[in-house]
Parts: sequence; C-alpha cells; structure tokens
Amino acid sequence: MRTTRILQCGALALSLLSCGVMAAASADDVAKLGTTLTPMGSQKEGNADGSIPAWTGGISRTAGKLDSKGFLSDPFAGEKPLFTITAQNADQYKDKLSAGQLAMFKRYPDSYKIPVYKTHRTFALPDDIYAAIKRSAEFVQPINDGNGLENFEKSRYYAFPLPKNGVQALWNHLTRYHGGNISRTVVQVVPQTNGSYTPIRFEESIAVPQSMTDQDAGKTGNILTYFKQQVTAPARLAGNVLLVHETLDQVKEPRLAWIYNAGQRRVRRAPQVAYDGPGTASDGMRTSDNYDMFSGAPDRYDWKLVGKREMYIPYNSYRLNSPELKYDDIVKPGHINQDLTRYELHRVWEVVGTLKSGERNIYGQRHFYLDEDSWQIAVSELYDGRGQLWRVGEGHEMTFYTELATGYAAESLYDILAGRYVTFGLNNEEKRGYQFGQKASMADFTPAALRNAGVR
Repeated sequence: MRTTRILQCGALALSLLSCGVMAAASADDVAKLGTTLTPMGSQKEGNADGSIPAWTGGISRTAGKLDSKGFLSDPFAGEKPLFTITAQNADQYKDKLSAGQLAMFKRYPDSYKIPVYKTHRTFALPDDIYAAIKRSAEFVQPINDGNGLENFEKSRYYAFPLPKNGVQALWNHLTRYHGGNISRTVVQVVPQTNGSYTPIRFEESIAVPQSMTDQDAGKTGNILTYFKQQVTAPARLAGNVLLVHETLDQVKEPRLAWIYNAGQRRVRRAPQVAYDGPGTASDGMRTSDNYDMFSGAPDRYDWKLVGKREMYIPYNSYRLNSPELKYDDIVKPGHINQDLTRYELHRVWEVVGTLKSGERNIYGQRHFYLDEDSWQIAVSELYDGRGQLWRVGEGHEMTFYTELATGYAAESLYDILAGRYVTFGLNNEEKRGYQFGQKASMADFTPAALRNAGVR
C-alpha cells in the first residue's frame, strides 16, 4: 500500500510537471519584458548589418490619417522598393525566403515577385496590453498537453511571450490583441485559373468577453472570442449566418458553432466548422482552421519550435488596403497583384506542426513563420499526407495605428498544385473600414439571435 502511494505521488508530480505547472516564467525572465526585450518578448536590438533596425516603441497613433470611412493612409507611401526578388534572382536570396515562397517563384516564374522595402518595426500595443503580456508570463500555464491554458483570465492576451515550445509560440498568434470588439465588411475571392471571380461579401462581428457590456461576460473562462459572420452577397448565398463561440481548451470543450440557413430558415449546430472542415463559400480552397492563417484547436498536431531566422515577409501592407484600389486591381490569375504588396526583412519564429498518429486532417504538416514582434503568422506552408507541398499562405500584415492593433490587409492561400487561390479580408471597395470599439453583448452572440441576423 505504502509503495503504491509513493508511486502514485511520483506519477502525479511528473504529470503536473508535464502539464506545465512549472511553465510560468521566472521572475528574472519576466523582468526582461520591456527592458532587455520588447514588451512582446522579441529582441530589441537590430541585426548585425542594420537591415533590421532596433525596436524603439513601434508606430505612433498619429503616423497617418484616418479618413471619414475608417480607412488609414499609408505612412510609407513615398518609399520605393530597395530591390525586387523574381524567379530569375530568387536563388540569390533563398536563405531569407521560405520553401513556399521559392515554390511560388517556380509555379509563376513570369509574374510572382517580392518587392522588398526598408524594414520598419512598426508593431505597437496599448500600455494596458503590455501589462497583460507581463501577467501572462507570470501566471499563464499550459494544461491538457499544451492544448489549454490555465490562469489565462489574469491576462487574456499573448499567453506565452517567452515560449518554451512550438505550441506555446502558436498560442501567441491565437491570443493576440485584435483591438477589442470589431465589426467589418470584407470580401473573399476564389478566382478561376484565368482570374475570373465573384466577390463574396461578409459582415463580421468579433467580440471578446473582457470587452463586452454584460457584467458576467468576462467570467466565461473557457471562451476566447465570439464571432458572427453573415454572407450578404452574392444573392444565392445571402442571408446565411455563422456563429462561433471560440473556446480556449477545445479538447475539454470543442468549438461551439451554429449556422442559420436562409433557405431553410433554420438554425443548426455546425460541428463541421472546425479543423479541416470546408471554409465558408471557399470552393474547397481553404479549411475552417485556415481562417486568420490558423485558428481553432492545436491538439491534432505535434508542434516543434524550430528557432528564429530572418525572412522577407509581407509587412506594413497599407497600400494593399487602400480604398483607391478596386478588387480588379488586386485579383489576378494565379495570385494577387504583387506590384501592390510590400515585403520587409524581419525576424520570425519558425514553428512546424506534424499531424499526430491516429489523427485526421487534410494537412499532414504545417510550417508557420511568426513575426517576432506581433506573434502574427506571416507565411505558412501546408503539406499533404504524402509530404508534398500543397498550399502556401501569405498574411499581409498591417498595424491599425490609431488603435494600436494588429491584423491583415488580406490573407491569401495559394494551391500550387491546382493553380488557384483564395484571398480573404479585402475591403477596398466597401463603404467603411474596420470599426473598433463596438458595443457588444452576449445576447448578440446566441443561436436565437441568428434568425434576426439572417433575414434577406
């Protein structure tokens, strides 16, 4: 009996250690945030040759102008590319390119290009979010093999600014600050190989419990975000509404999703809106967890933190978000118009996810490159079950400087085998830009509310 209890106690201690009870950062490491490291946990100093500058606080809220419709001006509109990488000279820069980017040069040798501009470390956050990041380092611990978070209610943002492994780095992308409650109108395009497309328009509302009006909203410990997405065009899809309660620990409590079908006038549970379930109106070109470059539960993969490297990634993509552009200016055969893109040299964390034995997903392996300052995925490579590179993702980063929040001007996912792609998040031709600081109540995100939202 005594021996059994000793063994049980030893097993329990090992279990607690493996679940991350000892994973919170030490006081000395926490003290580095905002001093020797940036408040986000990245390196303050630049690189040896100065092509990556030091971080000195990021972009100012007054870096540009906000127009009457909510669109931001480009603070770097006067800059010209330092050089342009093409299929002809890509080999010269391959040490700072991803395998996916090199594959794009081979797939589209005459049109795909990477215009490289001066690097600006613009990423910045409000002071209260910096304070939250420090609390994350002090208190947040992984549970359920890293697939859930303990003590996250003490911070609510950037769970592991000092990550010890791949899944912790990925959690920083999943828990990053988007600017509180947001509403936006965005367009998705899925062009044919000749470039023809039909815009699919979405009205989206995103809310976080800590910014909702309900007194008890912030006490919903396992809810990360509330999300509602209504299709408003084309007419054949208009009226369909998706509602998601994004849970933190999706092993303990799977993502909760409902769909209102306008034709049937019924609300149904939608368990398929998770993992590799088909993305809304994407013609099979993206999965549910391709949204936001990666979203949802990380539990089906073993995640490895490969390390940090320098890479040319889409950054400060204000031009791509300009209301002066038409969708026809952006959408081209094979890929978006690369003349409108901007890439900069930044340090990134490389994270590789390998599908666990016995688990199912159409992607056998995923490579993510996370910007060291924002923790946002900038580039992705998705491999099929045979180990062949299948899809390449690019997230065109921009900081909404008036709000000091991060996001994408557009997300593109390229199927290099089929020669098609999907781009999501365009809003150049819409009547308004992103709307921050929206009032939200839990009553807005209930299945009962979907019928009212879905009236054609």
